[in-house]
Amino acid sequence: MPASAESLSLTPEAYLEGEKTAQIKHEYVQGRVYAMVGAADGHVRLTMNFGFRLHTHLRGTPCSVYIADMKVRIDGGEAFFYPDVLVTCDAGDRKRNYYKDHPILVVEVLSPSTEGYDRGEKFAWYRRLPSLREYVLADPRRYAVDVFRRNEQGRWELFGFAGEDAWVALTSIDFGVPMADLYEGLDFSLDEATDAAG
Repeated sequence: MPASAESLSLTPEAYLEGEKTAQIKHEYVQGRVYAMVGAADGHVRLTMNFGFRLHTHLRGTPCSVYIADMKVRIDGGEAFFYPDVLVTCDAGDRKRNYYKDHPILVVEVLSPSTEGYDRGEKFAWYRRLPSLREYVLADPRRYAVDVFRRNEQGRWELFGFAGEDAWVALTSIDFGVPMADLYEGLDFSLDEATDAAG
């Protein structure tokens, strides 16, 4: 979870109105808002690579791909998240301007500060979405992608893909891609680097 939460309890409507003019993005969970922090190079590149390849694959279909700045609404406004990448094929979602209700695929790129939350509480919220078929966690520190897939019985199964030569498969949108393509341009050595001001 992002580091700090504002103590005021907001309605979903007040949150949505505030986000329209906010200088930084916030996620929302049951009345509390959480400021989102900036992302590292690998996080941004992996998000962009996923989004680009999904957009290319889905071009000309009823599905839309969104990167980083589109919210997902859960339980009628109990929570709002900004996934790194989301795909929706819902006609109603095309008419919603500030959030989407029916994603079939959500991708979160991990970071050391949010990995536990992304795998735990955030995933628990996402599982409340009846439309969601796959939840993807991609690690920018190594060639590793975990795909949680809802089976026909409604249970979630884990499919792990690891190594530069792996083939990552997403059945919700009939998509497959070489791991090396998803990680194109990532420099794993930057994980240990710190930027100095000036």
